[in-house]
Amino acid sequence: MENNEKRQIVEPSILAGFMELLPRDQIVFNAMLDKIKNSYESFGFVPIDTPVIERSEVLLAKSGGDTAKQVYRFNKGDNDLSLRFDLTVPLARYVSMHSGELTFPFRRYHIGKVYRGEKPQKGRFREFYQCDIDIVGNGTLSVYNDAEIVGVIYNTFKSLDLGEFKIMINNRKVLGGFFAQYGVEDPTEVLRCIDRLDKIGLKAVCEELTKLGLGEEAVKAAAELASLCGKPAEIISGLREMNVENELFKAGVDELEAVCGAISAYGVPEECFSVNLRIARGLDYYTGTVYETFLNDHPELGSICSGGRYDELASNYTVPINLTTVVDAENFASWKVYVNGAEVRGFVPEYVNGVLKAKFKHGLATFVR
Repeated sequence: MENNEKRQIVEPSILAGFMELLPRDQIVFNAMLDKIKNSYESFGFVPIDTPVIERSEVLLAKSGGDTAKQVYRFNKGDNDLSLRFDLTVPLARYVSMHSGELTFPFRRYHIGKVYRGEKPQKGRFREFYQCDIDIVGNGTLSVYNDAEIVGVIYNTFKSLDLGEFKIMINNRKVLGGFFAQYGVEDPTEVLRCIDRLDKIGLKAVCEELTKLGLGEEAVKAAAELASLCGKPAEIISGLREMNVENELFKAGVDELEAVCGAISAYGVPEECFSVNLRIARGLDYYTGTVYETFLNDHPELGSICSGGRYDELASNYTVPINLTTVVDAENFASWKVYVNGAEVRGFVPEYVNGVLKAKFKHGLATFVR
């Protein structure tokens, strides 16, 4: 039978902001990834991987502002799903689910694609790789780990041989405490404005701060604070001379001083890092030290390696509990304890007069024979 229908011709193309490479470039790309992996593993980090698609309620548990607007979100049947926009939030979910099977501090690296629905432009893609490292504590985690991350960044960039670079460091507590003295209870939007200073300029940032309700004195002080950049000792001394009577500010300055003082122990030369008070990071979950890294010969690229400390991000997925249950004393050895579905090995409970008392910082625990 003769088919009179015309064959539909589809022009081959990919979506704007997505990337694919020819073999010669892919080989170079893979070689760079190998150097990054080798650097991470030399510091004792271990690899993991997580699904590209997450449940939206999990992925967006602690995201807002521009981040939430950029997420690729869709429904499949009754499921509300999203493509991961970074590797940090999936890590929090991963640690929460597998806490009983991990050894803490948990030092992981994860290299994978992430997706953000922002306007494609030079240096910004909708699909791109992130090469993450994290040190996850169970309880408190010393700020000296923040200094080690700077050491990893330095070692990685030296192995990549991309030219001279500088790591800029700040602490969100310094910024939050500073603005608190001007009556800003939630500095989230203010910090987002500060973080955009290099992109939109000082005048535009001041206008946005005014729109957020900051008075003239506060806007002027913010501009002066954001202009501070230089050697750690000089900037930290200047921050202390401000005599800001805010405990969060003071804690941030102390942390900044401790981190900068420890960085040299990881072989980072003084000329490769500095304190920059305009570094804020736009994501909501950062709570302490933040970093951004710039190539000296290519400032037009902006930050090409960034991150920071985030405390209790996993608390969005767990519930603090204090469980007490009664067990049979004679058969106590046959009981097992599970937290979030994972068996807690080596668990030593408080067992008094036939009552098993189990305390966990996070997670839902069950007791089974």
